[in-house]
Amino acid sequence: MIGGLGFQELLIILVIVLIIFGAGKLPSVGANLGKAIKGFKSSIGEDKPEELTNEQAAKTEATQTSPAQEKASQTKPQA
Repeated sequence: MIGGLGFQELLIILVIVLIIFGAGKLPSVGANLGKAIKGFKSSIGEDKPEELTNEQAAKTEATQTSPAQEKASQTKPQA
């Protein structure tokens, strides 16, 4: 049993999935589902600031500008 589902229930679910998607599309459905899960896991992992490496932290600091710097860059006369 997997999560309260027995063999018969899993077999019925498999038959329904085969009817809906067809046997030819199942590999692509599985691949797309795997890519979606992998992308979801990687996006969750990117939100943790303590896991930034020194190189990533330096890039982040270099790309961030303060509001004063942005205002000064906007008011500079163009040559």
